[in-house]
Amino acid sequence: MATSPQIKTRSMKRAVPARGDEFQLTLGQRVRELRSRRGMTRRMMAREADVSERLLAQLELGEGNISILLLRRIAASLQVPLADLVPSERNEGEDRARLQAVLSRVPAGRFLELVSRLEREFSQDEARRRKRFALIGLRGAGKSTLGALLAAELEVPFVELDREIEREKGMPLAEIFSLYGQGEYRMVERRTLERVLREHARAVIAVGGGVVSEKETYDFLLANCYSIWVSAQPEEHMERVVAQGDLRAMAGNKEAMDDLRRILASREPLYRRADTKLDTSGRSVEESFQNLRRILAD
Repeated sequence: MATSPQIKTRSMKRAVPARGDEFQLTLGQRVRELRSRRGMTRRMMAREADVSERLLAQLELGEGNISILLLRRIAASLQVPLADLVPSERNEGEDRARLQAVLSRVPAGRFLELVSRLEREFSQDEARRRKRFALIGLRGAGKSTLGALLAAELEVPFVELDREIEREKGMPLAEIFSLYGQGEYRMVERRTLERVLREHARAVIAVGGGVVSEKETYDFLLANCYSIWVSAQPEEHMERVVAQGDLRAMAGNKEAMDDLRRILASREPLYRRADTKLDTSGRSVEESFQNLRRILAD
């Protein structure tokens, strides 16, 4: 009996849909990454961009084509320029190599500053951070004076964190340090900062110079506020503090200037983690405020 011809059967395994070229795959991956970064589901983005969820799924998988008009709507829903979606013709491997070469030349003391800036620049919360400005630096730099002027111009509350800490504990800072020590003070500082940020979606905040020494509190501040390091030369710090009649921790210390220089030197790498720097050395209040306005307008 003749054997029947072999019948070709279709595989039970589901066929893999045809994929687009490298350009489409990279475009789809970019859209998917940006959508995830914004915390949007595919359905949410489809509704916001007014495209079908099926079309969006095909785009993210690198399948099929999409018109430039639809792509513009998708870019708008992601709140990015259209150019940010389009894959670059550059070789990604070469770009990564260039980046690694640059990172290898960053001094050890500046690496943390660079990481902080990159984290904040690519954060989803950049617009929210820009609604609250935090002025940091040693006393005598001009934080309170400039902060009050900036708050008045922006018509937002001005908050001096040290004064809020005093209200929290019901006593001056010097007594808090004397009775409870620095550890308790730093705990109150963090708790007070959290409360201030909860209460004020928009504000200008002058923060004590030592906040940078408490990593978790400083990281929290940087993540939730646009930070400005207000600096001055050591001699000017001291002159302004003396003019205010406020020597606090430096009172009675014959080597106060040397101590001040050491504090500035040790904290400088931490202050550099701020978003920007304002140098008030040799400048009047008016000049410094105009420079502050110019910096924030950039």
